[in-house]
Amino acid sequence: MRHLLTMFVMAAAMLAGEANIARAMDVVPPGNRHAEQPAVPGASVRRTKAGKTSFDAKYEKVRDLLATDRELIGKIKSIAAQYGIAPIHMVGAIVGEHTYNVDAYDRLQSYYIKAASYAGDSFRFAYNGQRVDQFVSRPEFSACEGKKGSYALWSCRETVWNRQFKGKSVGGVSYPDNRFSAVFFQPFYAGQTFGLGQINPLTALMLTDTVARVSGYDRLDEKDAAGVYQAIMDPDISLAYMAASLRHSIDAYKQIAGVDISGNPGITATLYNVGNPDARAADFVRRRSEGAGWPEENYYGWLVNDKLAELQGLL
Repeated sequence: MRHLLTMFVMAAAMLAGEANIARAMDVVPPGNRHAEQPAVPGASVRRTKAGKTSFDAKYEKVRDLLATDRELIGKIKSIAAQYGIAPIHMVGAIVGEHTYNVDAYDRLQSYYIKAASYAGDSFRFAYNGQRVDQFVSRPEFSACEGKKGSYALWSCRETVWNRQFKGKSVGGVSYPDNRFSAVFFQPFYAGQTFGLGQINPLTALMLTDTVARVSGYDRLDEKDAAGVYQAIMDPDISLAYMAASLRHSIDAYKQIAGVDISGNPGITATLYNVGNPDARAADFVRRRSEGAGWPEENYYGWLVNDKLAELQGLL
């Protein structure tokens, strides 16, 4: 009897603790914190100008694609449900990417055709003749070996790159002052992302455990660059990685910063655009201790919140 009473008291304490955590969670309010759109980066402006188009035209094109392709909307809703997020987060990320980074195709089938063109091609992730799998086997990365899960593993490796290799000369080899993903994971165009979800290959490798568990797709391997590119080019798989990325951002801000960003698609879109949600959540904790209010949207997330009523109507 005493044992049962002890268990009951412990269970009650745990429930009370969970309730206190839930009450302590601050919910980020909807809408933009900035009255006007933050400046769009020059690279995006130049790409759009070179394409003889405009941000308004690109926005309208991707909006119309979503409005007329019910198959795509159906896939978005289904995959969003699998990952426990509202589909508007995925719509916002697609709109942001195709407004500021690439032009949308006129129909979903074009993305499948483009993905098929990557099948069978021989790519590899390497820099200066050294494959990335060889590179991360160096002693500098030994601290990462015990990391559990693909996200922790590749995040650790990215951190080691930033601290010990980026912009430095190591062992007589000079390494570019650039992102890990741009140096080792872009055999075509440095820094470019691909497909409907515009997923970066390194991001895909980080999220592969989650996508394999939730969606059942094969795990990705850095030794199989063509397989990674096929996955991020294929619309179905790309959408799963997009949802996993958005889910991770929401979870990171809850667990690290104690704030719920799931009701503000402009913030999740911003994080989808800039990446590194864990580090940004930790930085927000620091800034909040210094008086910052809420996470703020960038130019990309600002558009999503500004057009939110119209985008919700697509669903």
